[in-house]
Amino acid sequence: MSQTPTPADCLRTWLAQRLPAGPSKWLDDQCAKVVAGNVQTLFLAFGLVPRKTGKADLALTSTELAQAAEARPGWYPRDWSVDQAARTLLLLQLPAPDAAAYVGTLDQMFAAGEVGELVALYQALPLLPHPAAHVWRARECVRTNMKAVFTALAHHNPYPSEQLDEASWNQLILKCLFVGVALDPVVGIDERSNAILTRMLTDYAHERWAAKRMVLPELWRPVGHHADDVAVADLEKVLTTGTTIERQAAVLALRSSKHPNAAEILRRAAHVEPATWAEIAEFRV
Repeated sequence: MSQTPTPADCLRTWLAQRLPAGPSKWLDDQCAKVVAGNVQTLFLAFGLVPRKTGKADLALTSTELAQAAEARPGWYPRDWSVDQAARTLLLLQLPAPDAAAYVGTLDQMFAAGEVGELVALYQALPLLPHPAAHVWRARECVRTNMKAVFTALAHHNPYPSEQLDEASWNQLILKCLFVGVALDPVVGIDERSNAILTRMLTDYAHERWAAKRMVLPELWRPVGHHADDVAVADLEKVLTTGTTIERQAAVLALRSSKHPNAAEILRRAAHVEPATWAEIAEFRV
């Protein structure tokens, strides 16, 4: 029986198939030094990677994406670039017997990182050792003003849903709506829905309506699972007064609801053309 590959195994194989001989050898040499505990090599090589490897899309095949999911459930590096993969491979070479020392090294990298480096660091969180030690770093990312960095944590990244507490998770979902980051690629968007988040989102919708501003249709996705009387009334209002895509979102939300009035409201909305949350996520103001 063949052994399940590790994320580092996957990255090494994918990069070897995509990089020319020179950059591939350079990366192998840097990895060997980092494995030996040379932190300075990690710092320097991490910054040099784009100049050595380029920034082409990694362009993984469906088979390779399946390998990623096997190596680390929830890992979906579909949109990664070659340099992001190489930076992650370097990170995974660093010995990490002591959590405090490992986090101290990462702290230096986060403190000195430019946007591209921060994106790679946050994408790599679900693959790094000592996962519980990085929670505060993920919370910090939720507060960032850099959209690309926030999206690296929020999209196709299982770390937030696995490690963040309910309050931090709810803030991440609200932040997505505040800055226009789609909810559909957020891992755990349905499983981590909760009653407090439902109340926060309906309050936010009421504020938007009072200001005569549009409510993004995706807002209703986490609401449906824990819809109370207020939320169901809001969804019924959307079905009555909303645009086509807003009505489609309301129908999807009500389908996930256990509220006693949901079935009757859905019966009256049978004329609404079906849609998926992925299709609704494409809508942007």
